[in-house]
Amino acid sequence: MTRIIAVANQKGGVGKTTTCVNLAASLAANKQRVLLVDLDPQGNATVGCGVDKNTEGGRGYDALLGERPVTECRLRVDEPAFDLLPGNGDLTAAEVALMESDQREQHLRRSLDEVADAYDYILIDCPPSLNILTVNALVAAHGVLIPIQCEYYALEGLTALLDTIRRIQASANRALTIEGLLRTMFDPRNNLANQVGAQLRSHFNDQVYRTLIPRNVRLAEAPSHGLPALQYDRSSRGALAYMALASEMVRRHRATGELAAT
Repeated sequence: MTRIIAVANQKGGVGKTTTCVNLAASLAANKQRVLLVDLDPQGNATVGCGVDKNTEGGRGYDALLGERPVTECRLRVDEPAFDLLPGNGDLTAAEVALMESDQREQHLRRSLDEVADAYDYILIDCPPSLNILTVNALVAAHGVLIPIQCEYYALEGLTALLDTIRRIQASANRALTIEGLLRTMFDPRNNLANQVGAQLRSHFNDQVYRTLIPRNVRLAEAPSHGLPALQYDRSSRGALAYMALASEMVRRHRATGELAAT
């Protein structure tokens, strides 16, 4: 069964795109079939995969609005291999077009339904705001992965996102769940980070991933080279952390029967 995961947080700068690119690569390295959907008009996930968003990013617009099927719009990213539906600033124009469309929150779901059987995981990189693109992602998804920095203001943003998820569950996607909370840019020497991390574990229990994503220079450098950390420096702490996250995720889904054993 395909697992569609929206990676979302209404607060920017929490490692959302970094998580999308590196988790896609790490799942692929775990022999999973992966499609990464860049739904953010900034196109950072596209660039982070080594794809020119200025020439190729319009493919996401075409697929979202149903002008071309996803099979014609996706690109192959190598080493480790996964598929990418690129995005760029054209997605801002797609927002306007969607607002004038019937069932405007269903477009991405319909587009992904055409290719879902070809993948084990579809990851959606959402914009850092609640707009019609994010709503499309939440309506299409089975679960929401929430990257979160362990700091005070991050908890305020989390409250707003959880409220959004509840509204989507009530109105358009009853099956939507919280996939998990991922602590990013974590520094164990920081007392506040440890305190907030403990609060998250206490309140959300097993919904918080055991894996911690550390602050890591190589992880920060990799996007400027258009590479996932796994390809840029596979021995770095950042690359190893995302490999651990991918393994944890696959184990969870196999244990619940949401992913077939290979």
